[in-house]
Amino acid sequence: MKVSEIFTTIQGEGILTGVPSLFLRVSGCNLRCTWCDTPYTSWQPEGEEMALEALVQRVEAEPGYRHIVLTGGEPMLFAETVELTRRLRDLGRHITIETAGTVWQPVDCDLMSVSPKLRNSTPWDREGGRYAAGHERLRYRPEVLRRLLTNFDYQVKFVVSDPGDLEEVQKIASEIGAIPERILLMPEGISADRLHERAGWLVEVCKQYGYRFCPRLHVLIYGNRRGV
Repeated sequence: MKVSEIFTTIQGEGILTGVPSLFLRVSGCNLRCTWCDTPYTSWQPEGEEMALEALVQRVEAEPGYRHIVLTGGEPMLFAETVELTRRLRDLGRHITIETAGTVWQPVDCDLMSVSPKLRNSTPWDREGGRYAAGHERLRYRPEVLRRLLTNFDYQVKFVVSDPGDLEEVQKIASEIGAIPERILLMPEGISADRLHERAGWLVEVCKQYGYRFCPRLHVLIYGNRRGV
């Protein structure tokens, strides 16, 4: 399994925002979001191959961090993820998996954090659009999403760029059977100014439809940098 970085921080997104967590970030993704904030795991994947045992030992070395977050990239792409989650469960850890919801695997997971990609993610204007058609074809897999939501405790995070995205959010939420209390709307952006700018109207949308507003706390505290 190629791993980009391992670090301890607080969870910056979702219903566990603020919880001290150990992040295992894998490198490799089947999508190419135009606004991806971790291009070193997707557009230009980098990292080192790590054996399963080494990853388990790294978690054991941080006994104070009960919450483990598997993120990427796309952790559900790797066959090793199944055994890794079983080993982490044996250690008594709480496991969150961050996924775009395009791949199913029978993992052990306490919180399936699913982020279906909206049309605003398709990279029509990047690298001559060479990844756009593939991304558009793969980005939304309703049958996989429904299976994930049925089998795990879940949250569904949508990255929202403008008010026009709401219609697609509602359509997807209805098709996959996500309840409003588990839907989180997150402003697209990698700077505090951009996040604040979009938060104003996005909070009002959440109030209107009963969704949760999802800040990007780690960006607001540390800025857009790695290992936080």
